[in-house]
Order: sequence, then C-alpha cells, then structure tokens
Amino acid sequence: MMAASNTWVRSSASHSGVNAGKRGVRRVLIVDDHPIVRQGLRRVMENEDDLTVCGEAETARDARTAIKELSPDVVIADISLKQGDGIELVRDVRAHHPQLPILVLSMHDETIYAERMLSAGANGYIMKQAASEQFLVSLRRVLDGGIYVSEAIGNNMIQKFAAGGTYISANPIDRLSNRELQILHMIGKGMSTRETAHSLNLSVKTVESHRQRIKRKLNLSTGTQLVQYAVNWFTGREGAGGYTVKEAGGSPSTSAP
Repeated sequence: MMAASNTWVRSSASHSGVNAGKRGVRRVLIVDDHPIVRQGLRRVMENEDDLTVCGEAETARDARTAIKELSPDVVIADISLKQGDGIELVRDVRAHHPQLPILVLSMHDETIYAERMLSAGANGYIMKQAASEQFLVSLRRVLDGGIYVSEAIGNNMIQKFAAGGTYISANPIDRLSNRELQILHMIGKGMSTRETAHSLNLSVKTVESHRQRIKRKLNLSTGTQLVQYAVNWFTGREGAGGYTVKEAGGSPSTSAP
C-alpha cells in the first residue's frame, strides 16, 4: 500500500498469509533513496524464514512516519538520503524509539562514519560491498541486541580505547564534527549553501560558519579549494558508484545509480 506521501511503501508481503503464520518473524524497514538498492536488499531477505520487509522509505521524514505506522523490529538506513540526513535520522529514532535496533548500511567509508553512527545511536554499521551472508549476520546481530562493526573497525576502536586521550588520527577528516562532516558531504554532492541549509533545517549564515570552520580544520584557504576538496573526497574516497549487498558467491547484486 502506498502512503499518502507517496515516498514510503508498506510491504504487502508483511501481511501475507505465509508470513502471518510464521513465528518469530522480524519485520524490517528499509530506508534508502535508491529503489534498486531497496530491491536488492529485499531480494536478499525474501528467502529468510525469520525476516520480512514490512516497508520502505526514501526520506528521513517518511522513515519516521513509517516507523510509527509499521512498528518494525529493525531499521536499515543509509547515510545519504534525498531529504534529510542519516545521522540526524539515527539520532531522532534513538531519541523516540530507544529500543529499536538500527543497522546503517552504506557505501560511505566505514573508517569515517562507523564510529560516528554508533555514537549517534546506531547498533551496527556495514558497507554495501559486503557479501549477503555477512549482511544477514550483521542484521541478526543487531536484532539480537548486539553491536556490529567490521573486524578492522572493531580493532581500531579498541586501539583508540587503549590509547585513551592520546590517540591522534592521521586523517584530517577526523577533525571534523558530525555536522561539519554532513556539510562537507553535501558540498561534495554539489549542493549549494542554500540547499544545504534547507536540507539540514539551518540558516544560511550557520552553514557558512560551518564552512569556514571546515576550511580551517582542513587547511584550505578559499571556497573554491573547499569545493574541490569535497568533490574529490566524495567521488574518490567514497566511491559514488558503490555496490549494494553482494549475492552469495561474491558478485554484486546490483549497483547504486
């Protein structure tokens, strides 16, 4: 059934006689602005006896509505959404639904985002390049009340904990706050200051202030250098054409446009 907003969908499969007769089936809400990605995720889960997709959403606002109306057992969310932002969505969901597990599934560099998303309230972070079997492991882990990150990220977090306050990252991006990282991400996507302000519900002046702080932290002198850095970082470090979850056997199930 399509909701009135036409941007989130209730899955008819979640109300079918087959799924209704299963015990212990967990209901999954997918939040991603690429239909082909949502289709790939649905295909990975459709043959799993303990999982069913109860709905899909494209934006943060419609994800909030879908959570209220569908009461999913877990939310799978990307960081980049057409409207709103994954970090803000995770914070909002955690504030209003403290027991609802959230798995972030994204093409964005886990070394930059994984710890930030866990700090914001996510229960797990996995890359879209992961094999379908690993995705299912991560999903069931957070459903069972656990935390999921890759082994590399887990080791990095342990090193930071062991180092206490003496750990210094060599990556200048780590100097940025979550809000500054959001804005750098949007600059890299080609969004103007006004578009960024509207998307984040901030004033243009506030976004400009953030841009100035980003330049200082990244040792950039001009707005042109900032835009060039953001575009190069977004397209190079984060792979704008990243794959979604791989099917069994290692080949990608589909690619994000």
